[in-house]
Amino acid sequence: MATGFLYDERFLDHDAGAGHPERRERLTSTMAYLQTQSWFEQLHMLAPRVSEEAWIERVHSRELINRARSACEQELPFLDVMDVGVSRDSFDVALLAAGGAQALADSVIAGEVDNAFALSRPPGHHAEHDQALGFCLFNNVAITARYLQKEHGLEKILILDWDVHHGNGTQHSFDEDPSILYVSTHQYPYYPGTGARSETGVGRGQGATLNCPMPAGAGDEQYVQAFVEKVLPKIDEFAPQFVIVSAGFDAHVDDPLANICLSTEFYGWMSARVMEMADKHCEGRLISMLEGGYNINKLPLCVAEHLQILAGCEEK
Repeated sequence: MATGFLYDERFLDHDAGAGHPERRERLTSTMAYLQTQSWFEQLHMLAPRVSEEAWIERVHSRELINRARSACEQELPFLDVMDVGVSRDSFDVALLAAGGAQALADSVIAGEVDNAFALSRPPGHHAEHDQALGFCLFNNVAITARYLQKEHGLEKILILDWDVHHGNGTQHSFDEDPSILYVSTHQYPYYPGTGARSETGVGRGQGATLNCPMPAGAGDEQYVQAFVEKVLPKIDEFAPQFVIVSAGFDAHVDDPLANICLSTEFYGWMSARVMEMADKHCEGRLISMLEGGYNINKLPLCVAEHLQILAGCEEK
């Protein structure tokens, strides 16, 4: 199993501000831990590239792109809302994160790797068409889904989002699109307030959204039930040609920003299940991108669980 791994020190240049939970140490602590693992050398190192703005415009308005550039050039403290802290380099880093995701897609499509993971920031799944939100400037996952369709001619894309916060921006990007299945497990009711079970898509997209809201305190057992009864059958029914994972690790029991109680090992279990779906339907073609995860001692362990499954180093 050839697994790609994408990281670049330029991702550290995005500064969301003093005390902000989306801080550079999320990546540095994770890299420090991964580099101590015997299997890390088996991963194929991939380099990001800066996304062309035309690809950003497939999901976001030109007004948001211009506003983001201007905010960073002016060194404003935040973009659109106070939780999207930015700095001089944040716009460039956000383009690099989006382009990095496209580079993963290219590598998998070309057969250079079987699957791949991006250890990147800023995250993306809260970013709406015309608004930065929830630590996110641009929606990396949504942009990549469109990239796979327009650049590589794929039709049916699965986006599985297991971040503890609902990916409002991703869902809204594809509400009316039956070609992209969006599946989310998340704490509810909680930030950002979207993701009710009744949200299943709009118009032609009806049925192409599956939300599995979880109450505070839910743990591994409740997630297993959701996967077995809802998530996996829905994926089977859809039969995707490519899988994208919004890999947030903030549903961990020790994460400070939410109240879901997943174990570290459970991220390996979820990774194994989605890998089985990718193997069954799309020749294992899967990429995942870091979203949340704010306990810098636990995040590295969860990422390692995920990567070992992608690379075939551990059975779950």
